[in-house]
Amino acid sequence: MFAPEGVDLEHPNVARVYDYYLGGKANYAVDRVFGEKALERYPFVAAAAKANRLFLHRVVRYLSKQGIRQFIDIGSGVPTMGSTHQVADEIVDDASVVYVDNEPVAVAHSRILLEQEDVTDQHTVLHADLREPDRLWKQIEESGVIDIEQPVALLLLAVLHVTQPGHDGTDIGPQSVARFRELLPQGSYLVITHGTADDVPDSRKQEMADFGKMYDKSATPVIWRPQAEIEELFGDYELVDPGCTWTPLWHPEESGENAPVVEFDSPNDSVVWAGVARKP
Repeated sequence: MFAPEGVDLEHPNVARVYDYYLGGKANYAVDRVFGEKALERYPFVAAAAKANRLFLHRVVRYLSKQGIRQFIDIGSGVPTMGSTHQVADEIVDDASVVYVDNEPVAVAHSRILLEQEDVTDQHTVLHADLREPDRLWKQIEESGVIDIEQPVALLLLAVLHVTQPGHDGTDIGPQSVARFRELLPQGSYLVITHGTADDVPDSRKQEMADFGKMYDKSATPVIWRPQAEIEELFGDYELVDPGCTWTPLWHPEESGENAPVVEFDSPNDSVVWAGVARKP
């Protein structure tokens, strides 16, 4: 696969490795080597990634039925296994989606997909960074796809457990989320999924720790926050029933008719904590 200018092929990239976990093709040898080692040692990761993707499908269906027509998908990654706009377009004919990623390959593939589907009048992709919420918000406004005065769904799926280093190297993901909560108009929804080692099966705790160490040695270290810290990311927003829970348990009735089934011995084996909250 041809690499866009400026792509780092010396280190595995979290978006491209995630694409590999989902069975995608938008990855390079350095990503596949890392991904193969991860899945060989921790085979639960592929199922967790797929369950997270299926959660995305369900939440887009649910929110579309609640009247949401605008979606901002930050850290959207490579379009694999059904994208946000594809799910929304199945439910309504007036959805608008802005994809945001700071990885050039993810942006390039998203742009190609939108152009191939001839939907660039409704949906777009931005090469931007969630660590700069005000700048990103301006870019979204300037895209002309989203009316930032109207309710939107802000999706932060499996992105905040990837370290978002500030100028001093410390993680500023929570600060960015707090600013997004301020920027979102009333009636908007905040959607978060986040890996956690809280209350996972005992057999998974050490695997989660070791899996995290693999990423710590890469260019994108991870943070498995406790469930309570993940829930704090929603601030004073009102959680949608059933509140925060494991990805497979969140509104399973919203699964598509032909949706694949990901089997877990128990829901907490999915290791990803998820929630949706509305700005009152």
